[in-house]
Amino acid sequence: MKHVGCHISIKHGYSGAAQTAAAIGATAFQYFPKNPRGLSVKDFSASDAAACAAFCREHGIRSIAHTTYATNLAAEGALREPTIRSLRNDLEIAEACGSEGVVVHFGKWKGSGDPLEGYKVIIAALNETLQDWRGNAKLLIENQAGEGTAIGTTLEELVSIRQLTAYPEQIGFCLDTCHFFASGVWSGANWQELYEAGSKLGYWRHLMALHLNDSVYPTGSRRDRHANIGGGAIGARALAEALATPELVGLPVVLETPVPMQSSHQAEIEFVRSLA
Repeated sequence: MKHVGCHISIKHGYSGAAQTAAAIGATAFQYFPKNPRGLSVKDFSASDAAACAAFCREHGIRSIAHTTYATNLAAEGALREPTIRSLRNDLEIAEACGSEGVVVHFGKWKGSGDPLEGYKVIIAALNETLQDWRGNAKLLIENQAGEGTAIGTTLEELVSIRQLTAYPEQIGFCLDTCHFFASGVWSGANWQELYEAGSKLGYWRHLMALHLNDSVYPTGSRRDRHANIGGGAIGARALAEALATPELVGLPVVLETPVPMQSSHQAEIEFVRSLA
């Protein structure tokens, strides 16, 4: 497992985040391109972003960005336009930083009607975001835990949404192990079955990043609460089986687990490498 790291703050800039990653022995990292609490459009420093890209190239570090908490591909009404503007801004920042893509959750449909209407809204949002995007950074759709809405939890849904957009070549996937487990899709004991299903669907070919998280709650709980690797309901053995999947070996693997007080993810990154 060559590229393992964690989520890192940009309080010292994008290049500062890359340097922090290197300092703790990470060879991958994730960051919020801007304030994660809203849907703002950030006027970012091009020189700082370029320095981040250069540092990562020099040190063999791979990065991914993550959209804000407020981002919802299924948003309608007054939130739709700001969501798309914010997503485009995230793509621009990720491109400038040399990142491989921007992780975005599948989308939470809050309508009371047919869930298929939610899928249509999500597809339209993806199309509008990507319609004139020419960068290398991709949107990476992340599977959901089923918290608040049941959509976006299965491999079939993710593959179908990508295929139904006008720009599938600009879309990849990010798999979150805690979400996969909490949704009930992965029991912790059926990885081989899911691997075979994903192979038939073509899911693994477009997987570009892995969020490696243990789960506080049991499979099927639909509760999204991350635990440290080996310290949750999934357990080290099941996570090690997942990490042995050939299609995962070359991906950026990012921890979104609790950080020990007055410490860093350094020891946990090394533990993940030993599992792999």
